Amino acid sequence: MKFNKDKCKVLHLGKHNPGVQHRLGSTWLESSSVERDLGVLVDSKLNMSEQCAAAAKKARPRMLGCINKDITSRDKEVIILLYSVLVRPHLENCVQFSSPLCKKDVDRLETVQRRATRMIKGLGSLPYEEG
Repeated sequence: MKFNKDKCKVLHLGKHNPGVQHRLGSTWLESSSVERDLGVLVDSKLNMSEQCAAAAKKARPRMLGCINKDITSRDKEVIILLYSVLVRPHLENCVQFSSPLCKKDVDRLETVQRRATRMIKGLGSLPYEEG
């Protein structure tokens, strides 16, 4: 397989990194602030906020929206089963890898859980902590 120089990018890590431009043969490599490697988003500050945001974005509108729109039953057992199969793996992937320490990242992931709790019949009006 031929090496594709056009797909190569440089991710400058660290505070004091001067951000020098690199070259591979005659091709200058682009710099990037965020890159995905093995399904994990890594930015130049090694901050995992983008990973948490991507996981929440994938879980909330796509998976929860699909459950909300396509499933007519609001029984606790049905919603919990669908949540644990369709939504939870996205959130756990984020938590297992990055162990979110920032309050905004934890809140972002808990927002998805709150929305799932509101979908269950009888728990929709209760606060998240009581559900």
